[in-house]
Amino acid sequence: MFAHGWGFDRHFWEPLTALLPEWAHVIDDRGYFGAPHEPAVEGPCIAVTHSFGTMRVLAAPPPGLAGIVAINGFERFTAVPGRPGVPVRVLDRMLRRFETDPRGVLAEFRKTCGSTYAFGEIDPEALAADLLRLRDAAPSLLDVPILAIHGGADPLLPPEMRAATFTGAQVRRIDHEAGGHLLPLQAPQLCVPAIRGLLS
Repeated sequence: MFAHGWGFDRHFWEPLTALLPEWAHVIDDRGYFGAPHEPAVEGPCIAVTHSFGTMRVLAAPPPGLAGIVAINGFERFTAVPGRPGVPVRVLDRMLRRFETDPRGVLAEFRKTCGSTYAFGEIDPEALAADLLRLRDAAPSLLDVPILAIHGGADPLLPPEMRAATFTGAQVRRIDHEAGGHLLPLQAPQLCVPAIRGLLS
């Protein structure tokens, strides 16, 4: 099961899923740019998540979840005392601007991530609701193996945050020194063997 991050949709996964034709898969969609889609998951599954998609799966794991490949992922986005993360003020500023210029905030965010693709009509309510979740939510870790893949040049996630993600879980880490925040698009040659490894 593939779960995308904030500001993207199911199409984000198309290049990666095309490289994994031997595995049945479903892809969710939060509905930021159209109708949301929550696929039914039956039987054991691996969740392949990107960024905020990891928080979403941790908060509502599918039945039969056997492991997570968390790409540029995290269980909490913002910093709290004793836990590194993105400063809360960054999210507060985005939320304030979002009230008057949602498309501008989204465009700036995607540009920061490294995506220059145009996007169509948006659902501001869905995006704003999940922006609040990014600021405030901290779902519990699950008792399943987690493979964390991070980019050393990620412009969103500070190094100390990347190093602390999933502390206390059954976590194995892969770091792509030159990778950014969109590793499924930027480094599929790293992600695909890692996913196959956890599946096997």
